[in-house]
Amino acid sequence: MGEDTDATPTLNHHGFLPDHNYVTEADIISTVEFNHTGELLATGDKGGRVVIFQREPESKTEPFSQGEYNVYSTFQSHEPEFDYLKSLEIEEKINKIRWLPQQNAAHFLLSTNDKTIKLWKVSERDKRPEGYNLKDEEGRIKDISTVTSLQVPVLRPMDLMVEVSPRRVFSNAHTYHVNSISVNSDYETYMSADDLRINLWHLDITDRSFNIVDIKPANMEDLTEVITAAEFHPHHCNLFVYSSSKGTLRLCDMREAALCDKHSKLFEEPEDPSARSFFSEIISSVSDVKFSHSGRYLLTRDYLTAKVWDLNMESKPLETYQVHDYLRSKLCSLYENDCIFDKFECAWNGSDSVIMTGAYNNFFRMFDRNTKRDVTLEASRESSKPRAVLKPRRVCAAGGKRRKDDISVDSLDFTKKILHTAWHPNENIIAIAATNNLYIFQDKLNSEMH
Repeated sequence: MGEDTDATPTLNHHGFLPDHNYVTEADIISTVEFNHTGELLATGDKGGRVVIFQREPESKTEPFSQGEYNVYSTFQSHEPEFDYLKSLEIEEKINKIRWLPQQNAAHFLLSTNDKTIKLWKVSERDKRPEGYNLKDEEGRIKDISTVTSLQVPVLRPMDLMVEVSPRRVFSNAHTYHVNSISVNSDYETYMSADDLRINLWHLDITDRSFNIVDIKPANMEDLTEVITAAEFHPHHCNLFVYSSSKGTLRLCDMREAALCDKHSKLFEEPEDPSARSFFSEIISSVSDVKFSHSGRYLLTRDYLTAKVWDLNMESKPLETYQVHDYLRSKLCSLYENDCIFDKFECAWNGSDSVIMTGAYNNFFRMFDRNTKRDVTLEASRESSKPRAVLKPRRVCAAGGKRRKDDISVDSLDFTKKILHTAWHPNENIIAIAATNNLYIFQDKLNSEMH
């Protein structure tokens, strides 16, 4: 992001997963996640597949090659299932992916669909053992009577092979659809959240979990809100936050009680009665919540805005950013085509100074918290040449004065939406999922956002 919204951010771009006029439902990307070092990037799609990209090391002959991500491994994480007791089909769509911090040469990640969470091990093999005494080259057991001498098995070099294997399957714990998973800072436990409950799991134990939040009323007719997202604090293993469809955030402390139905803090913005409408409750629903890397702030996204909350101030958000305020006049048509229920995610940069979130027409927005400047950029095939410069875009509200290159709000394509975004933990590299395409942009000029 440049010094001004009219400045041109120099970002390098790489597009993955070929774009066609016809998009298969199974190819639509449903989640994007960098690992803790940013060297690996995982995407999940509606077809239950996980694709892992690896960052190429810097080349002395090609200084611009560093930062390019190439396919590292692809595997089928989930398959469609059928719940015979409830006569419900459980789709294979990957709802969330979360990496575990790397402890050894292998990488581990959690992936979940609506019901089942799986722990996957991703490892490399570039040597194979040869010269067994009791096995032949095909792996068959030899007749012991034919073994006349003993030899020491040796490891022979082979082409690099990436192996992905399921290590744990965590199932049968959620009645409703899982919307969030979050790994705890103790690296031993994680939580999974559905519409009404949050469960705490140990990574080594698959047959039981502990219910830590349950907002299901005795009578379902009394249901007024659902859980929309949940995340652990990045440093304090006892703290977690969850958001609701009513626009509230609840910070819970697991030291206070085994069941955290009583929150420690409630973050809620007072509603302006004069601005209330039929759509107020729908657009106030929080679709995503993220702790800052420092753990001091919370970033939330609702339909029209992104908000930054200070953990020490519950009465109102510290900052509010209008993502696409020009859509206020379009809420009726957005309700009719169901777009008003779209769930946009949000992301922090590595220093917590810039936030990013998606919008329609394949636009995504960045807000600089220090300068209060913002920019709208587009992830499109038109700007998909390597090292292409992204030009800021501007949407003109209905009836507003149009400048050259402005886009009218009436010409926005609501079928093209950026719901899923991720920011490299240390560098200015961002990943943008646009339907069945993954775009990676990199700031080549500045090591820090300004």
